[in-house]
Amino acid sequence: MTETNLLPPKFEAWFASRGWNPRPHQLALLEHGLAGRSILLIAPTGAGKTLAGFLPSLVDLAARPKWKPGTRRRGVHTLYVSPLKALAVDIERNLETPVRGIGLDAEADPAGHPAHHARAIGAAARRP
Repeated sequence: MTETNLLPPKFEAWFASRGWNPRPHQLALLEHGLAGRSILLIAPTGAGKTLAGFLPSLVDLAARPKWKPGTRRRGVHTLYVSPLKALAVDIERNLETPVRGIGLDAEADPAGHPAHHARAIGAAARRP
């Protein structure tokens, strides 16, 4: 972890590659999440709430060793239940960029497919 003492270097590099800096509320949510504390975030549209809310999960997933073929899958790490299919799809789309850009071993299942239809699911966006 670097000067923020919260974000691992590959996360900081991902932010920098996009010309971004993590926002204070994103770092505050990460700090609370990593400490196991709850927090309520209220921010306007476009403020990075989705990334803020999932950042503790993404950082934790990044710290896990990569899955090795031939070994048992670890299962679901984070479950997001959405009341709306469109919202679940938006969340998945917004998380796909950092998950791929940072190189995380995680995948979302926004359609709510049965586990045997999904590949390795580390973070799942689901609807009831």
